Amino acid sequence: MGSGYLSCTSAFSGSPQPQPCGKALMQATGHPNDILPLTLTSATQELFGCRCDEDVTGDNPYKILRKEDIVQDMRMRAAVSDFSPMKQLVLDYPEDELLLVYDRDFIYGSSFYLVLTADAKERHLKPVVALGVEVALEREPSEVFAAQKTSEPQPWISLGSEQEIEEESVTDSRPRYRISRVRREFGSPIFFSDRNAMETKDGFIECTPYQDKNFSLKQMERHTGVQTIPNLKSSSTQTQWTYPRSMCTQYEPREFSEEKKENCLQSEKLKNFVNSVASRFEMAIQQNEIMDVFFDDWKALSEEDSGYGRKADPHLKEYQSFTDLHFSKEKTISNINWHPTINGVIAVAVTERLSFEDRINGSTKLLLNPSLILFWSFSDPINPQLLLECPDDVFSFEFCPSDPNIIVGGCMNGQVVLWDISTHVEQLQGTRTNKRENETPVVRYCAVSGIENGHKAPITDIQWLPGTFEVSRMGVPMENKNGICVQIVTCAPDCCVMFWDIRAPRVLQTMADQRKQKVEEKPLENPHGVPNTFKHLDLTWKPLIRVQHISYCQTQLQRVLSTTFCPQDGELVYTDWKLEKDNDSGRLFSAKPSHRFIIHDGQVNTVRRSPFFKDIILTVGGWTFAIWKEGVTNGPIIQSSCSQKKCTVGYWSQSRPAVLFIGKEDGNIDVWDLLEKTHEPSQTQNITATQITCIKPWIVSSKQHLLAVSDHLGTLHILEIPWTLRSPSSNEKLSMSKYFEKEVDRLVYFEKRREMRAKEKKDYEAEELRKKMVRYSI
Repeated sequence: MGSGYLSCTSAFSGSPQPQPCGKALMQATGHPNDILPLTLTSATQELFGCRCDEDVTGDNPYKILRKEDIVQDMRMRAAVSDFSPMKQLVLDYPEDELLLVYDRDFIYGSSFYLVLTADAKERHLKPVVALGVEVALEREPSEVFAAQKTSEPQPWISLGSEQEIEEESVTDSRPRYRISRVRREFGSPIFFSDRNAMETKDGFIECTPYQDKNFSLKQMERHTGVQTIPNLKSSSTQTQWTYPRSMCTQYEPREFSEEKKENCLQSEKLKNFVNSVASRFEMAIQQNEIMDVFFDDWKALSEEDSGYGRKADPHLKEYQSFTDLHFSKEKTISNINWHPTINGVIAVAVTERLSFEDRINGSTKLLLNPSLILFWSFSDPINPQLLLECPDDVFSFEFCPSDPNIIVGGCMNGQVVLWDISTHVEQLQGTRTNKRENETPVVRYCAVSGIENGHKAPITDIQWLPGTFEVSRMGVPMENKNGICVQIVTCAPDCCVMFWDIRAPRVLQTMADQRKQKVEEKPLENPHGVPNTFKHLDLTWKPLIRVQHISYCQTQLQRVLSTTFCPQDGELVYTDWKLEKDNDSGRLFSAKPSHRFIIHDGQVNTVRRSPFFKDIILTVGGWTFAIWKEGVTNGPIIQSSCSQKKCTVGYWSQSRPAVLFIGKEDGNIDVWDLLEKTHEPSQTQNITATQITCIKPWIVSSKQHLLAVSDHLGTLHILEIPWTLRSPSSNEKLSMSKYFEKEVDRLVYFEKRREMRAKEKKDYEAEELRKKMVRYSI
């Protein structure tokens, strides 16, 4: 319709006041200053419970949103969040709850609008307050209806649209001729006569024998201006309005007297009733024992639809990725850990991609560039939030379970290092407002063990002992009454497992107390701002226990009371860390391993217990993985076939007992669902073009599970686990328990068959030998 405008009635006043529509309406009036139109994606609507025409409708368009949830969403999803464009408006809102209104008719151009002031929120939620609540309660409903003001038509206000319509209108600009005649000559006879055509100008008209094209033109384009006016219609209705009031009632049961109860129980009518329904009642009880009447068939139907070969999407989805062109350049990620208490924060240890010879040749350069642990946050995927300085490359680190601000790490040179990040918690939470732009704080370590007292090889794994117990110098577990984690266990390829205690020795503590009583200590210089949390351990820290004569350790330790798994090149060792005393010399020595297994065809890189079964252990190494049951010494209860690519890492699912993730050297992740398939992975998905180094799942909420995957090029990938891989089926844990028991029975059966065959072979050979001896004697 060209570039003209349409006049329409105001949407709020209900009057026939003409207003410009389209662009003119947005340019002239826009929207009120106390609201902000916005569009929410389906994922955001489901997350905040405001799905269109389901959670919010035209009759009930209001939804209260917590300010804390909106701020958390902006931190977690950053620029992906639909609320990120209005971040400052949300932070400046004075109250804890904001009002979201569903704009079904798109009055302001979007499906929702957010109320930005407390007054506007009050007007939306309580539209009757203008009459006064007290007055409304005292009046009758008819009086309240009559007191409301009737809308009246407003006068037309010109905004210039009629001038544009006139410019676009087509008007007749040709000259007009007036022909007149005397009134008395109307109806008089007409007389025709001949005249000479040459006597007057234009005295003749030529009639050509062909069609003139000027009179057969086809109209292709036409500019037309139209002015529209709405039809005004007045209507009214009478409704009975009542102000909502909260009501309650109280009741109590009526009981028979003791005499009536006795008469009722002894009556023949009750006896006849019991005799008539006894058989049906017994049948109903039997049916309840046969089948579960509370079983949800609809839920089970949805679980069947989400199984293998169904339409549900089972693939891992890329949620976010982190890499740094300076700190991660030409480095690999050796270990990753999610922050235990701050959502959306993950720490990664980066190490140099150098061989032993290259490290020796470039040792000077490595000293000038210290190793780091990077802290990444979902709120800022470009810049790391915190850097931990390390004395050497860190292959493993862990947060303290009882105090997440304490971090312990194991270095390549065999040292154990401690950090205290308590002064940088606000930095990780994103609440510090005075931080400098593009400046990442660097935290120096509080304490490090002496090189002469540590491992003689790189520390491959480090774990905190649970706060419920501690280990004595004899290796005997004891109760930890404080409930605080104070001991650490480490392993390395130097055939040792060491236990460390972060508490100050009693002798040093006594000497320090005496020194304080005699002389007042002077404040020491601290140019790096390092906390004095573990000052008593720096460069003097020694292991509490040293378990020696264990095969080549190259994987994770297990948090158990007296056992640990230590693999060699494909060998798995089960041993007791309790020290024994030599009767002759009186020296303490480590006991020999109780069991050894050679299963894997390469170096074992993962030993991890199931989060659902404490006696089920996953090992990954070479081209295979295996599942073991503690106490079963016949071998693994499940062993995979050899894959085409090496397995580099493995991890159990944190929500499904039957699911585990296996990382490969070609950048693929195999997802195994043992209830679905045991001979091959349920699915294989490519994540990166290089080797996968670490896998660590994390449960954000019941609706969001994340999987952190790192690669050899220093990139951290955050994947979102789909519903099919995070939601367990009904009785999945029980089914897996029965499956493991069947596999144990299978192992026992095969072991008995092997012993029986060996005995039969021995008896057969003895019989053959006896026959030969008889023949020789004859």
